[in-house]
Amino acid sequence: MSLFRTELRRLAKRRFARWTTVGGLLVLGLIVVGLLLTNEKIGPEQWAEARRAADQQHQEQVRWADQERANCERAKAAGENVDDYPADCATIAPPERESYQEEWYLPSTFIFKTNVPDMLVTLAAILGMVGYVVGASFIGAEWNSGGMMNLLLWRPKRLTVLLTKLGALLTGMLALAVPATAVWFGLLWLIANWRGTTEGVTSGVWQSFLLTGLRGIVLVLVAATVGFALASLGRHTAMALGGAVAVMVVGQTGLTIMLELAQVRFADAWLWPTYLYAWMAKSTTLTDWRSCDASYTGECQPATMDITMQHSSILFTVAVVVFLGGALWTLRRRDIT
Repeated sequence: MSLFRTELRRLAKRRFARWTTVGGLLVLGLIVVGLLLTNEKIGPEQWAEARRAADQQHQEQVRWADQERANCERAKAAGENVDDYPADCATIAPPERESYQEEWYLPSTFIFKTNVPDMLVTLAAILGMVGYVVGASFIGAEWNSGGMMNLLLWRPKRLTVLLTKLGALLTGMLALAVPATAVWFGLLWLIANWRGTTEGVTSGVWQSFLLTGLRGIVLVLVAATVGFALASLGRHTAMALGGAVAVMVVGQTGLTIMLELAQVRFADAWLWPTYLYAWMAKSTTLTDWRSCDASYTGECQPATMDITMQHSSILFTVAVVVFLGGALWTLRRRDIT
């Protein structure tokens, strides 16, 4: 009997893995429903309503300016305190009608070209959490129940067994992530047709989206591997889940507060969510608003720092090597009891 096929069946039959997957897909489904309910297609009626709203806002500002100008003139004529008013009451005037852009008053609409990148980040984040939890529970339950020890009685090659389990896990996550990404694209395309627009979507845009989706799948595999490795290191699911809580809640929150108190430049560069976003978006720019880089024109510009997906790939590689390498090393060195 093939150990790999056996592990695949074991992964598919684990109730915790199935319910975690269902929960992640349910969250994605709720997001789709929310997009359908909160967006609408822009047509002549929506533009007419936006024009009316802009006119109404402008008229309200005209009435306010007329009233304030009259109050200013009345206060000056009566010799009252006019510190709250300008020296010349005639300068109190409403903005021009052109200042109220009609686009500001349009309802929310789903623009496929601009909204899909953020939606792919959302997909990768949710599937990444599913992969992390499933990976941790898959090996953690084996250690906790004694199944790992029983398996090693007839397959004593420790590293082969562990890597085969990891291979089955990653195959299962691929079987989830690839169809989910394809369906996600299809649903977003339908939403854009029903509740938005697909204008400006060229072959180059599709290529960029597909590469982003591919990076999301890689992120899911990395998360599953790290969860698997941490649970194997601690020989319990709680090791990985507790570590995640410690890093996300205690570590990130505490580190953020400490960096802010120390006024560290580009504090977000020390936080792992920055690298996750940079991986999906190819790059992200951090700004230090407390600094000033003078330009040739004498204008003060805040200093910036770019975090690219190359930086993220280094971080992911180090995490996989350290945690998975540690899990393999401890399995080889420690007794199986």
